[in-house]
Amino acid sequence: QVQLVESGGGLVQPGGSLRLSCQASGSTLNYYQVAWFRQGPGKEREEVIGISHLDGNTYYTNAVKGRFTISRDTANNLLYLQMNSLKPEDTGVYYCYALFLGVENWGQGTQVTVSS
Repeated sequence: QVQLVESGGGLVQPGGSLRLSCQASGSTLNYYQVAWFRQGPGKEREEVIGISHLDGNTYYTNAVKGRFTISRDTANNLLYLQMNSLKPEDTGVYYCYALFLGVENWGQGTQVTVSS
């Protein structure tokens, strides 16, 4: 089991950028499939970007293609989400996620609001 804590959310204008961080503890993320989810107002939670545990490739929804990147700092047990060219529809609560041995682990979420 791993504990996850997100940070870096906030208010940003359309077209701006944010970088979210997910600090993991209790276990190394090296063994986990990792991803970022989000839940916008009135919407279901959706997976937006992740790293395959099979080959290490990144996968993502078309809504964030070319704008979001995911990265992992294994030495410090951190997961990042770099968000560029933000749009109002990117607004929502963002969660980091880690899966290992069939057990899902979630962070508490961090609010991202894109508005002028």
